[in-house]
Amino acid sequence: MKKRNSLNYALLTLRGLGMGAADVIPGVSGGTIAFITGIYQELIFSIKSVNKEFVRLLFSQGIVTAWKHINGSFLLAVFSGVLISIFSLARLISWLLVVYPKLVWAFFFGLIIASALHVGKKITHWNTAAVVSLLAGVVVAAYVTIATPAITPEAGWFVFLSGSIAITAMILPGISGSFILLLLGKYEFMLNAVKDLQVSIIAIFGVGCVVGIISFSNVISWFFRKFPNATMALLTGFMLGSLNKLWPWKEVTKYHVNSAGEEVPFLERSISPFTYPEVTGNDNMLWQIIVFALAGFLLIFLFDVFTSHKKERA
Repeated sequence: MKKRNSLNYALLTLRGLGMGAADVIPGVSGGTIAFITGIYQELIFSIKSVNKEFVRLLFSQGIVTAWKHINGSFLLAVFSGVLISIFSLARLISWLLVVYPKLVWAFFFGLIIASALHVGKKITHWNTAAVVSLLAGVVVAAYVTIATPAITPEAGWFVFLSGSIAITAMILPGISGSFILLLLGKYEFMLNAVKDLQVSIIAIFGVGCVVGIISFSNVISWFFRKFPNATMALLTGFMLGSLNKLWPWKEVTKYHVNSAGEEVPFLERSISPFTYPEVTGNDNMLWQIIVFALAGFLLIFLFDVFTSHKKERA
């Protein structure tokens, strides 16, 4: 467990805030934010340590030893940021996606491109396994972005299952937990639960998340140990494949009526920015979108330069 001071933990909470904000947006993964801010592997291995040994230490040596075993202060700082962000930004993100959708998608489109380059640089050796993993990641993530959302039950067992599945995507860079919830037909349902503080639904979903994240962290940490390059390539592929979801220019092919009785987009397809005005009758906002995409790209690019320079000085 790394030694950290109060400033370090405050910065971890800020990273958690970024993860939470990303998790609210369908198409962006909190795992991507964890990766580009340098806490991804520590996060995975810390979650993985919530196991039988943790329980044994808790009852045999007390809470302090058990807390150190799971890197508890690190997890508390990060997940405090995630929860604060989700509960405080849910309404803001919903509003931005309604009022400025193309600009939001553009910003994250640029951010994910830069993030994919950032993660790809960590692949130290390209071989057949790495190439196949990269392509597999692209195909899986791209398929997820075009899959048709399902109509699913609102029973507690399915809310629990949705939490278990979505959380695994939330910690995978490139695969959005929010978009998985969309596919499961539970994104709007859970967003409303958070906005309206429906405690029972949030609690059931939260328990599902805890079960899912502890189970999946063991899987992903094993892959990092056994196949580090192939795993990095797979995660890079996930990011590249997710870009279709973030493409700002979309044509709505199907609508559905939401819980408020409003007709909202249900299925969309990516189209050229140059045919967008003719197809949709709306301005393509080409230059504004380019500016926001560049802003997202530069945010990660400058962060990458800063962290590289910091490591060289260390």
